[in-house]
Amino acid sequence: MVCRMCGSDRLETYFDMGLHPPADEFRRKDQLANPVVHYPLEVCLCLDCGLSQLTYVVDPEVLYRHDYPYEASTTATGRKHFADFAETVSTRLDLKAGDLVVDVGSNVGVLLEAFRNRGAKVLGVEPASNIARLAEKRGIETLNEFFSADLAAQIRASHGQAAVITGSNVFAHVDDLNSFMRAVDGLLSGSGVFIFESPDMLSLVKNLEYDTIYHEHLSYLSLKPVVRFCARHGMEVFDVQKQTIHGGSFRVYIARRGARPVLPAVAAALEEEERFNLHSIETMRAFASRAFENRDKLLWLLRSLKHDGAHIAALSAPAKGMSLLNFCRLGRETIDFATEKSTLKIGRYTPGDNIPVLPDSALLERMPSHALLLAWNFSAEIMANMSEYRRRGGKFIIPVPEPRIVS
Repeated sequence: MVCRMCGSDRLETYFDMGLHPPADEFRRKDQLANPVVHYPLEVCLCLDCGLSQLTYVVDPEVLYRHDYPYEASTTATGRKHFADFAETVSTRLDLKAGDLVVDVGSNVGVLLEAFRNRGAKVLGVEPASNIARLAEKRGIETLNEFFSADLAAQIRASHGQAAVITGSNVFAHVDDLNSFMRAVDGLLSGSGVFIFESPDMLSLVKNLEYDTIYHEHLSYLSLKPVVRFCARHGMEVFDVQKQTIHGGSFRVYIARRGARPVLPAVAAALEEEERFNLHSIETMRAFASRAFENRDKLLWLLRSLKHDGAHIAALSAPAKGMSLLNFCRLGRETIDFATEKSTLKIGRYTPGDNIPVLPDSALLERMPSHALLLAWNFSAEIMANMSEYRRRGGKFIIPVPEPRIVS
């Protein structure tokens, strides 16, 4: 194995989370007897460029082609974020009516819908066929493919060059990043901009967001290795904007070298990473140690509650929550059921221990004493939506960065 950004073989593993099933593999009842395939989930650091990345790559056909259950439009917080994303980019780059915006990993098209509402011509690229169909129903033209240089050439021939290419929570999912960047280069206009948004490694480490680690997330991105990687492709990062969504993300603006002035925010972000010593193996080992400590504390809390007669549900079932449940080895002995807003997950069973997923309304119907809030990154919205549960005496448990009960 070599680093997917710089090609170095100087990789050191610092966090072994064990064997996990794919975090989005929610099963139907008729599939429960089928064998479950578990894959290694461990993270290593490139000692040359500083990129954290998984050591094992699960075939993307396995991850995205079989009833992929993630919908980007489920929460009001998420919908507002994408609307603001489109507004900021349109204003920042002075997009004109009819400019082409291509979104890679476009999901149900919520970001492209916001760009279209501002006059852009839009096109989605989405490998999950069930999700691509939902986008088409919204009126968003969507190619049900993985992004590649060949596909980029086809898009250029049929739609013209892109003024903007976006990748929201997708750049970190790509194994062959060099091919990806060649595809971006082939599709962008001369002054075009590639923008990716992703959870940033600095927030992940600072806030102990270890549940963000799962098989879809191949890279754990920070600015230092990204800047170096872009330079290898004749491009440069000219702006970076911190975002609060998903527990802390960054929006990175990339253009061809010299096409746009590099803003001071880039140097400031690099300096912040350096001050934190983010790319040292000692920092990463300390992070892994804290994650194991968190697991012990969470298990002690939940098992103590169960011993005292508590009933515990998992409120929301995001992929990050499945990573946490499997890392902590939490199953039906502790969690009675999970709930969800997404119809793509309701009626199915969680990957690993087959906890039944019920509608959010089950929380009030069954009134477990405690609800483990797995989508803690949307905790304010979810707890507000579930205020009646709290009014009746229900208590929320937020697992990271420190397990705590909110009553």
